[in-house]
Amino acid sequence: MLIKPISVSTLALFAGAAQADNTASWDVLASIEIEEIVSETSYEVRKVFPAAMKDGIAQFDITGYAVPMSFDGAVSEILLVSDMGFCPFCGSPEHGTSLQVSLASPILGLEEGTRITVRGQLDAIIDPETFQSAIMRDATVIDG
Repeated sequence: MLIKPISVSTLALFAGAAQADNTASWDVLASIEIEEIVSETSYEVRKVFPAAMKDGIAQFDITGYAVPMSFDGAVSEILLVSDMGFCPFCGSPEHGTSLQVSLASPILGLEEGTRITVRGQLDAIIDPETFQSAIMRDATVIDG
């Protein structure tokens, strides 16, 4: 069996493709249009979802930085952000896109800021009383 060595430029091409795929995943989430409507008697958040997401996405892969939503050892819920500078818990109202991830199996010792790739069911959140627009359910860590 002959094994052909992979050149550095080929590895760079694969890395670029993986980065492009990850950017596309974040772009799907960022393309959700959200409008807050407040009156004296009502509050509503209107959301318009991209066509690819209307019925959910059965297998959605995304890479980001994990922010555990609990601090009691085993973590089963995380917030995934594309950049730790965009963390919505850090006090800035100008935070970027984030995704709540419900893990199929808890992770022990997950540190905030760990870069991970998860795969799971991406669902739209249509609740008109929250800005939250998407959630990933039954996610598994596939890298990180």
